[in-house]
Amino acid sequence: MLTDALKGNVRDSYAKVKDGLPGFRARPAQLRMIAEVTKALAQPAGAAVIEAPTGTGKSMAYLIAGVEVAKALKKKLLIATATVALQEQLVERDIPLYLKLNGGEAKVALAKGRGRYLCPRNLRMAAGSLGDSGQMGLGFDADLALWSKPPAERDKQVMRKLTDAFDRNEWNGDMDAAPETPGDMLRAMITTSAGGCTGRRCGHFMICPFFAARRAVADADIIVANQDLVLSDLTLSSGEESWGGVFLPKPEETLYVFDEAHHMPGKTIDRGASDVALGFAVRQISRLGRQVHAAYSLTDKEVIGKLTLDVGDEKLQELSDSLEALEKEIRQSWLPDPGETEPMYRGSLGQLPDNWVHHATMLYVASSEIQRWLTAVRRTVTEMSEGGPTQEALSRELGMALERIDRQVRTWRAWSSDDPEHAPPLARWVTMSPDQQLVCHASAVSAGALLRNILWDNASAAVMTSATLSAGGNFRGFADAVGLPDDAITISLPSPFDLTTQARLEVPALSALPDAREQHAQEVTDWLADHLDWDAGNLVLFTSRAKLERVLQRLPIDKVRKVRAQGSLGKTQLIAEHTAAIEAGKGSTLFGLASFGEGLDLPGKLCETVVITQLPFAVPTDPVGATYAEWLESRGRNPFIEVAVPEATRLLTQYCGRLIRSETDRGRIVLLDRRVVTRQYGSQMLKALPPFQRVIERTA
Repeated sequence: MLTDALKGNVRDSYAKVKDGLPGFRARPAQLRMIAEVTKALAQPAGAAVIEAPTGTGKSMAYLIAGVEVAKALKKKLLIATATVALQEQLVERDIPLYLKLNGGEAKVALAKGRGRYLCPRNLRMAAGSLGDSGQMGLGFDADLALWSKPPAERDKQVMRKLTDAFDRNEWNGDMDAAPETPGDMLRAMITTSAGGCTGRRCGHFMICPFFAARRAVADADIIVANQDLVLSDLTLSSGEESWGGVFLPKPEETLYVFDEAHHMPGKTIDRGASDVALGFAVRQISRLGRQVHAAYSLTDKEVIGKLTLDVGDEKLQELSDSLEALEKEIRQSWLPDPGETEPMYRGSLGQLPDNWVHHATMLYVASSEIQRWLTAVRRTVTEMSEGGPTQEALSRELGMALERIDRQVRTWRAWSSDDPEHAPPLARWVTMSPDQQLVCHASAVSAGALLRNILWDNASAAVMTSATLSAGGNFRGFADAVGLPDDAITISLPSPFDLTTQARLEVPALSALPDAREQHAQEVTDWLADHLDWDAGNLVLFTSRAKLERVLQRLPIDKVRKVRAQGSLGKTQLIAEHTAAIEAGKGSTLFGLASFGEGLDLPGKLCETVVITQLPFAVPTDPVGATYAEWLESRGRNPFIEVAVPEATRLLTQYCGRLIRSETDRGRIVLLDRRVVTRQYGSQMLKALPPFQRVIERTA
């Protein structure tokens, strides 16, 4: 509840930050954000969405409000971000600075998923198997082997270094801070997933870095986590009709702040998606059968989970046969176009052929039975008192097999279930991989219903914030995408920068539109060659890799030498080389895709021109978006105007935001897509953009 005492504490906290921070400048937008975050978090089930442009000082704003409200209500403050960079900034800089300026104390913890920590059990098993030249798996059957192929010499060296550092307490097991970076294969071997973890029954539980971090989280006042981890926790059942609080604090005891919240709709949809590669699933069942045989033998049990081994074998064979029957049915009824590079069959409005649904129904029943049985088998193995290395290997493998079976259960349930009458249908589709393997997919098309259930109706209070959440101040699209309660606060704060004088938006008089691929690529190339200042710092953004490469191939060689293209090197190295070139007085131009248009920070001379080659409309073949668009159309609504244009406008605003990062920055944004002039929706998009000076060239 928002009391006068709480308001006073927030004001005092702000005053301490203002007085203690050298060069602090009061910003009306930041003050407004502090007030609105305080109001939302102090209310039971409070909800707010706050658009806070670059320079607002939003992290300090939600810390000033959030810490004081959490303290007053005796709640936890959980800050969820989308990027590691912001998590590290909060934990290493912003939160310590806030606490120092306020003279306060708070326990702070950075929460990460299991895969971001060393698994001591897996490290010991991998290291112990190095001398086994046979199976590379401690002498066990190949189905329990850790090494899929003999380790390279570098893998051995890295593993020894990590083992020594961990044993000497010189490294806490955080993989992001490892003394030596392991390759992808080795990293997968020495970490674990939830399924592969045996928790308290593991012999290494007391020294496990993940559980040490979890204990720190349980004891913390302020928790910083990534959005994926928070969604993972919120989607886990903690009891009847209850969600979350499994490895993070209980939602009803937590105040949530989601920074970089424009990622939340997509991440939530991805969280609920599932898929099954049919051929791979059949092969895994064969491998699982051998592992189950080993489990019955090791435990010396005749019956586990009410099934004898013979009956269990029959159940596994039934599942395998059903998978092969579905694959045969799909191949007989769907003939992909040979010219398609990525063949896909998508069910219109999520509806699949009846025969496919019939097979999926049987698969749902069969996979659910296997899931229940396999859960009992793994529990029996895990609970053994004297199983030795074989027990550890089996527990790990059976746990990961359970994760794969769970994916099957979720996919076949989605394929065989009916959609609610007044809600968007699930997207259901099939793809064919380059090696001709069939993959069955299912996904929700909107995050709204799920977020209403697990977050807004569940949390003590929640705030979402980012630099771009609306389309020119209109929050309808984002509100629908996240299931925002009707009484939630929505605010678009003004930029603290004088964008009218600091930046200019140019729309050159190109004659080709992007749908004329070759002609537009040529005109983009010509404009860049003739009008870009190649001796300055520039950022050129593309909506597809194909167009980026097409333009790069056509540029004069003297210009190409000054281009640093995304994908040629790691992002960090590209930015470092770009920065070094600019500081040395040489020109440098970054060519990038969507990820360079969001979150990239290139202040001052590092970026004086941002070129946006094309409006960032979503790819129309995306099965999730296409299914949602069909559903909107079936209800007499216009998906292009309601979804595509607002989302493209939000992304365009994000891309424009790469230019002005401080009060002293100056530059221009060049949009090489005349649809903002020639199409009716274009004027809406231009109007929604920040108030840059505009220069729109006329065509002849």
